[in-house]
Amino acid sequence: MDASTLAAVASFVVFSNKPHLLLPLNPSRSLARTRGSLAVCCSHSHASPPPSPLPCTASDDEEVAPPRLRLRQLSEEFGSLPDADRARRLLAYAAALPPLPQADRVAANRVMGCVAQVWLLGSCDRSGRMRFAADSDSELSRGYCSCLVSALDGAAPEEVLDVDPADLAPLGVAAGARSRVNTWHNVLVGMQKRARAAIAAREGRRLGEPFPSLVIGRDGAIRAQGSYAEAKAKFLSPDQSKISELVNALTEKEIGIVAHFYMDPEVQGILTAAKRQWPHIHISDSLVMADSAVQMAEAGCKYIAVLGVDFMSENVRAILDQAGFIQVGVYRMSSEQIGCSLADAASSSAYTHFLKTASRSPPSLHVIYINTSLETKARTHELVPTITCTSSNVVATILQAFAEIPDLNVWYGPDSYMGANIADLFKRMTIMSDEEITEIHPDHNRKTISSLLRHLHYYQNGNCIVHDMFGHEVVEKIKEEYCDAFLTAHFEVPGEMFSLSMEAKMRGMGVVGSTQNILDFIKKHLKQALDRNVDDHLQFVLGTESGMITSIVAAVRQLFDSYESSEEGASIEVEIVFPVSSDAISKTSIDDTHHFGSSVTNDLEQNSIVPGVFSGEGCSIHGGCASCPYMKMNSLESLLKICQQLPGEDGSLSVYQASRLNAKTSLGKLVAEVGCEPILHMRHFQATKRLPDKLVHQVIHGNGGEPV
Repeated sequence: MDASTLAAVASFVVFSNKPHLLLPLNPSRSLARTRGSLAVCCSHSHASPPPSPLPCTASDDEEVAPPRLRLRQLSEEFGSLPDADRARRLLAYAAALPPLPQADRVAANRVMGCVAQVWLLGSCDRSGRMRFAADSDSELSRGYCSCLVSALDGAAPEEVLDVDPADLAPLGVAAGARSRVNTWHNVLVGMQKRARAAIAAREGRRLGEPFPSLVIGRDGAIRAQGSYAEAKAKFLSPDQSKISELVNALTEKEIGIVAHFYMDPEVQGILTAAKRQWPHIHISDSLVMADSAVQMAEAGCKYIAVLGVDFMSENVRAILDQAGFIQVGVYRMSSEQIGCSLADAASSSAYTHFLKTASRSPPSLHVIYINTSLETKARTHELVPTITCTSSNVVATILQAFAEIPDLNVWYGPDSYMGANIADLFKRMTIMSDEEITEIHPDHNRKTISSLLRHLHYYQNGNCIVHDMFGHEVVEKIKEEYCDAFLTAHFEVPGEMFSLSMEAKMRGMGVVGSTQNILDFIKKHLKQALDRNVDDHLQFVLGTESGMITSIVAAVRQLFDSYESSEEGASIEVEIVFPVSSDAISKTSIDDTHHFGSSVTNDLEQNSIVPGVFSGEGCSIHGGCASCPYMKMNSLESLLKICQQLPGEDGSLSVYQASRLNAKTSLGKLVAEVGCEPILHMRHFQATKRLPDKLVHQVIHGNGGEPV
């Protein structure tokens, strides 16, 4: 619903004879989605106060101590107590907290990220002060809530926003377990969200259009909110005739399919359904695609259809050849080049210059992202000893390299955002304790982390056009309206989104990593909700390409189904929010026959939107993509055409065959052979948690004695 239709709803709740205004509500959001936008009565307590209590909340005409001062007083109070007395004091605070009415103990008011059930309400009263109330089904959590309410109730909204999570650190002595510390933090985030809403209402600012989202119910039903989500949702219940058509072709021709998570929802919907009838279909991130292709060849598949960008099909071809399946055909889904902005960055002359600098700074190790071509891996490996990495193992790879090789220089590329995020992560580690760092890597401490930062270099002119969209505009909206949701972010996102997600991760509300890491995070929190079996609404902001939604929906439905029993299940929903930049969606429909390939330069010059395949999706030259236009070149029509025409004895499919790299490097070796070696180095590291001896020797002495 358009923001102009927002209605300001006001009401009064009387508690201790004091009226308080409700916050404005957004009627376009269901109750289950609008967390904490209901009113709250003033939290003045008539219960017996805990020992040595903080001063009671002031009345409207009394001076109120700043929240940070009150938090400091709380810290001093708990800090002065022996360990055995801190929990008792917390329980005393819990006893002083007025319970919420049962009508307010609902999923709409739940604070996400707490092990126990915690409910929070907040509003601004007529004098412009924030009024909070909270409750929990855990006495310790009630104690945390009581402390925060006593510190922040009656403060101005700006004072609530001024509270830093670090102010809560001294209170952790009473919290103990990490999950309990998260309760302090997550309740504070909820209070600050309500304070921002109060400021917006006071200034007459209306909340903008909410991000589009899909809500998955316990029964597997999908509710789309926003036109972008509606376009995604319509392919989650695929056409049965298309499924049968594909399965028949796959079965008859013995074809396996490996596809990336970022496929178009129509294609993924068909593939997910077809897999129930034909097992040789696998949707994953790029690393697993080639492994799955080998397994399919071992099971008897004669052909592999690769739904991804060109470096993925090249990689599948090379790995199959190495595994001895030279006769298995590998086919891509477009007659045009299916590019990738990251792979293109790594093949540029600027990247070669970056590595030539590295070659003059021995000992040097080049850590290259897996999402690059074999030709690039081969070329760079002959310049500087190279190991590939994924977004889920890059940090471990770099830490291990610094631990094994003295005075090492590490050169990471080509993703500039990921490089900056890695550096930021290591800077955060310098303020951690040695014990905390050792948990991450046993051979490191604050001194070694500080030292390696001086020897870490990353390329600064490459990014993924999809993850580039998670910039300032998107981050500000997340802070304003979704700060209390679970945040997920791919390691390739810009620094602002990375920092926001890392902050959420520290309080158990976020994940930063690969597409698989994101999927696992969503499944983990849904499983926890299903185990609790209480009404809940889990909201996840999807900080990666929106094509992942098909795999997410399939995983969520599977988990829901696995918990079905004779026992009545709670009402649990999962909402996936697409934080789509307004610059990344065209306002008119796109001709779905458009191809995004060799004509990319002309498109960029003539249009502000580079079209994808469906529904107004596309990429803006001003700020990223709603979905990857390269991946969307893998259409269902192309897949069906290739499967039906195989084996293509008339040569009609030759343009679709994946390239077999017979070219040689500058040192006269086969590109496929040299390009696979950095991947094999990575596989060795994944299996043993150590760099292979051959790679260490190459770093210290040069590539097999040849110039580096």
